[in-house]
Amino acid sequence: MIRFIAGSSRAFGQNDAFPATSPVILFEHPLNERIRTLMRLEDLFARAHYFAERDGAPEHHAALLSLFEITDVASRADLKTDLLQELERQKQVLAPLRSNPEIDQQALAALLDEIDHVNAELLAQAGKVGMHLRESEWLMAIKQRAGIPGGVCEFDLPAYHYWLNKEPAARQRDLAAWIEPFEAVRSGSAIVLRLLRENSRASRHTAYRGVFQLMLTTTKVAQLLRLTLKRDPPCVPEISANKYALNIRFIGVSGMDRGNVVDQDVVFELMFCNL
Repeated sequence: MIRFIAGSSRAFGQNDAFPATSPVILFEHPLNERIRTLMRLEDLFARAHYFAERDGAPEHHAALLSLFEITDVASRADLKTDLLQELERQKQVLAPLRSNPEIDQQALAALLDEIDHVNAELLAQAGKVGMHLRESEWLMAIKQRAGIPGGVCEFDLPAYHYWLNKEPAARQRDLAAWIEPFEAVRSGSAIVLRLLRENSRASRHTAYRGVFQLMLTTTKVAQLLRLTLKRDPPCVPEISANKYALNIRFIGVSGMDRGNVVDQDVVFELMFCNL
């Protein structure tokens, strides 16, 4: 999965690869299943919150569908365990920095408190993530019908049609109650991804005639790649990587069509992120 975020080259930091006025796109590519899962959850949580905060019935339907997807993605039995273990590991790494005068102690203390709070919330949760939705026959009936094209029409689910015609504030209260039990997982995932993205090293490269290859010699395999490039020429990276090599082909795009490898050099910035 490649996640892209519109932005500007200011994200490069002091040694920008491109002028500050140059519009760029950031692509993110996870290199293992755990980070892939966390990034999927990140996108789904953002979507659920976005639609839940709106007033319209179609938006609230979209928010509920996002919650169903979160339930499916987060149903891995080891998700909570993975988050708890990673957060505890990060706490052990960060705690000794309390004695480092070059570290912002206020920010460090806030981060450690945030980790402790999320750990406590995760430990307090019983059962699988999303179990509160699975235990509702009404919600599961909607989820089952939502998998059928056009399956949530009013004649299929009259009770759901009634709910969609409630006052927006009443629907928002229900959505907030369904979202709240996911918050510990959302917060834990956000901490892990934030630390991962911040723990990176950047380098500038050129893909000659749209092709780039790099042999990986580091002993620690990266968990996430972040690739930033100009919007012009219009192209997207096609990434394949393992612990030995990284291969990127820049595919030209024209409208919504997928094109071929661009026949020109592409300058980009690459960040290897690791925890």
